[in-house]
Amino acid sequence: MILSNYKDFPRIGRILGLDWGARRCGVAVSDETRDFVFERPQIAIKNQNELIDAVLRLICEERVSGIVIGLPLHADGSDSETTAQVRAYANNLSNQTDLPILFIEENLTSTMAEQEMGLKSWTKKKRELDSVSAKIILENAISMLRRI
Repeated sequence: MILSNYKDFPRIGRILGLDWGARRCGVAVSDETRDFVFERPQIAIKNQNELIDAVLRLICEERVSGIVIGLPLHADGSDSETTAQVRAYANNLSNQTDLPILFIEENLTSTMAEQEMGLKSWTKKKRELDSVSAKIILENAISMLRRI
């Protein structure tokens, strides 16, 4: 189920963070206490069904209680073409799991991820960037959850 606000999201348990992309999906997961967030290997996307299957496996392996997906919006807060694709993916995922799904605005997370990664080679950045972005998305969501 896709939630419209943070107050309905579970207060305990691991959270899976996703940075959806047309070719790669970045992945991060929190610990039970939500004090720490860990990057996981990004998922190469061949098609959306394979991505859903991969995420469903992660849900079981990581024993998560909720999912946070970064939502790319224009600077003025309006939807972009990618926003519609992310929402469609989330709708398909919500049909496959009972876990709550929450969106969080993800503007500038890739820029922040690049800065966090520092002087790594472009090859290494390309391999890790989406999961570092997912980590930032998840950290931001946890901060929002703690404020409520």
